[in-house]
Amino acid sequence: MKHFPIFLSVEGRLIVVSGGGEAAIAKLRLLMKTEACIRVFAAHADDVIRDWAAEGRLEWVNRGFAAGDAKGSALFYAANEDDVEDARVAGLAAVDGALVNIVDNLADSAFITPAIVDRDPVTVAIGTEGAAPVLARAIKADLEERLPPVLGTLAKIGKAFRKTADALPMGRKRRDFWADYYFRKGPLAVENDGVEAVRPALEDLLNDHLNRTARVGHVDLVGAGPGDPELLTLKARKALDAADVVIYDRLVAPEILELARREALLINVGKEGFGPSTTQDDINAQMVKHAKEGAQVVRLKGGDPVIFGRLDEEIDALDVAEISWRIVPGITAASAAVAGIGQSLTQRGRNASVRILTGHDMKGFAEHDWRQLARSGEVAAIYMGKKSARFIQGRLLMHGASAETPVTVIENASRPEARVVATKLNSLSTALDDARLNGPALTLIGLAPRRAAAIAQSLIEKTAKEAISQ
Repeated sequence: MKHFPIFLSVEGRLIVVSGGGEAAIAKLRLLMKTEACIRVFAAHADDVIRDWAAEGRLEWVNRGFAAGDAKGSALFYAANEDDVEDARVAGLAAVDGALVNIVDNLADSAFITPAIVDRDPVTVAIGTEGAAPVLARAIKADLEERLPPVLGTLAKIGKAFRKTADALPMGRKRRDFWADYYFRKGPLAVENDGVEAVRPALEDLLNDHLNRTARVGHVDLVGAGPGDPELLTLKARKALDAADVVIYDRLVAPEILELARREALLINVGKEGFGPSTTQDDINAQMVKHAKEGAQVVRLKGGDPVIFGRLDEEIDALDVAEISWRIVPGITAASAAVAGIGQSLTQRGRNASVRILTGHDMKGFAEHDWRQLARSGEVAAIYMGKKSARFIQGRLLMHGASAETPVTVIENASRPEARVVATKLNSLSTALDDARLNGPALTLIGLAPRRAAAIAQSLIEKTAKEAISQ
């Protein structure tokens, strides 16, 4: 982030614009929505600017910008549509101590003006750091449709009511009250009886919330998916948005944690194979403690919590403590991994079933039915198999698996930094040593990336044809 977004107080402050043409008019249309004092310097001003000045909406100075003209101003816009003149006035304004924006010149501007959705006093600012103005306008248009015009009215009434609402304790009770107002009672009052009905509805709502019993704590056991935040389910996003406490594993991507409310308490209980870990008993205790205190808790796990997540132990602990819980499944790492290599976990004529295994368990490297897994055409998705690769390779070869069995290891499946290591069973451990994978990885036995598989099949067919011809 090169530009930090803030909302600058400009009420009663001076904003200066140099220029009198189309670029200046475009900026002035936005600036006149504020409560700032606007002064325009232009020897040749468009009639639109002259009319605004005549109406008292801004002050027009009939000359070019000079040294000292920006002293005391909060912001300065160079909008002369002439590079040389814009550079001159920008330099003078900077000496005067103003924050300078040069229209259509991101590199030399101290700040940028975002696209704005105005539902005064609710304001949404959209910026792309100059990279994609068309995208910013598209997002603005989408939000304009989603945010009803009455939202600003509700916000003004709500703002005047804030001190009265402070009778509710800070935290969830107060948030629940305002959510109830903005998303249910407020819009309903306007729709049924008009704006005049909003204040009485707000008073009734506050009385209702003041007399409610304390909300009972609850735990959502949520799958965060393989890492791509766009693969998070809608139900998971809603749970995150409502959470007071988020207890998360190390496999949860930072981009997903960003979706939690800023006020939420984030607790890292990440476990790492063969490394430092938070014990399961401690995790259970954290969930119970915060839920007992009335918090809405999200236990956030990478992938799907029902796969190798010790879910049963956590549910048992919550049941013993008589705390309500809900499972919100996520997209599995196995699904994301095969999607990343253009394959499916099952295929008619190849394998009618797939095994989802763990490379190691609490006792060390995990034992499985290796003879079954070694059969031709078998497909297995092995979690936590990176450090046990040599063990898996040895067991499969020992039980008759072909040395040419395709193996694909996907690191950071679904994320931009994803890496794919395609190899054969007899080269698995060597390939992983060479790749030096650092992130979470999933091993697919019996599957190759689609392109590699197609090439291998064509070579097999070519070899078969040559053998027949001879």
